[in-house]
Amino acid sequence: MINPSFLFPAVLISLAVGSIASPVTGSKHSQPPAFFLAGDSTTAVQSTNGGGWGDGFLNTTLKHGATGKNFGHNGATTVSFRAGGDWDNVIQAAKASLPSYKPYVTIQFGHNDQKPDKNISMADLTANLITFVKEVRSIPATPVLVTSLSRRRFTNSSTPTVVENLADVVAATKDAAKQTGAYIIDLNAASTKYLNQIGPENAATYNLIPTDFTHLNAEGSVVFGNLVALLLDREVRALGKFVVPEKEIVKAIKTGTYYFPS
Repeated sequence: MINPSFLFPAVLISLAVGSIASPVTGSKHSQPPAFFLAGDSTTAVQSTNGGGWGDGFLNTTLKHGATGKNFGHNGATTVSFRAGGDWDNVIQAAKASLPSYKPYVTIQFGHNDQKPDKNISMADLTANLITFVKEVRSIPATPVLVTSLSRRRFTNSSTPTVVENLADVVAATKDAAKQTGAYIIDLNAASTKYLNQIGPENAATYNLIPTDFTHLNAEGSVVFGNLVALLLDREVRALGKFVVPEKEIVKAIKTGTYYFPS
């Protein structure tokens, strides 16, 4: 089980925003990355009302002095994340990591932006993501857009498949990446593919609670956190030394075999 208050190997990021320790390994000429995760509850730490891939990624895949912090916020949209001060916290933490680290900011929104009561159009979502990308680059840091983690509801058919109800926000995120040239990892496609391969019964074992088919428990965080690491390594080759997904999980994902961390 992952401790939601995670500690980072070799280095600690203070819970006080803007404070980050210097790495104990590496040289000033080869800074390890520091990852700052911005997003909604499908990125956030495991809690009563949420839980995503963030902790699993930070706790199990970072090596050689790499570190990070999860700023994912339950219920967040691209609008509320800024209005509530979370985005400023991400920016300040990324700035404070310099020059000891090379900061990366992952940006995954959509689950809540999509809801009608939020009054956020898909054009608004794209525009908000583009602004995030520009602000990360001005730090300077590297933005990585992430399409939304798939929900785990399946069709009621002889061959159940994942209900793909995030197509609009995925398209909006891809549009932001196209317009800015930012790195993007398609977590939605990759998670949907894996869930379809393992089926609804196995997919449900990653639920935060039995009736929650959106948020991840600690074991699910590890599996999908490692999926994020695998996708990052493919997209951002410079991270290969520092982002190392667990071999057993990589094998399971590549072969479509169910995996549940012990």
